[in-house]
Amino acid sequence: MKVNKIREYEFESLLEEKLKEKEFRKEYESLEKEFVLAEEVIKLRFEKNMTQKELAKRAGTSQPAIARLESGKYTNITMSFLRKIGKVLNAEPEVHFKRVE
Repeated sequence: MKVNKIREYEFESLLEEKLKEKEFRKEYESLEKEFVLAEEVIKLRFEKNMTQKELAKRAGTSQPAIARLESGKYTNITMSFLRKIGKVLNAEPEVHFKRVE
């Protein structure tokens, strides 16, 4: 099994375990959209077998900035920042508006 598959498995296993906790699940579900972005970044980084520090260096940012992005606890995120991350991960951000009923 490749290292990235092991890491992905570890991430999925940890998430599955944490979601059993009522308080964690409630918070996770309230921040689902933020976590979707975080999960996508983590998976792409794992596919590249990169650490947060390596991604940060290649994107011209700091490791704590990557950690905040991957935690879903980011504020004032910019398209420029997402493009830098995406460029390193061979991906591009996609943003759209969805009507709210």
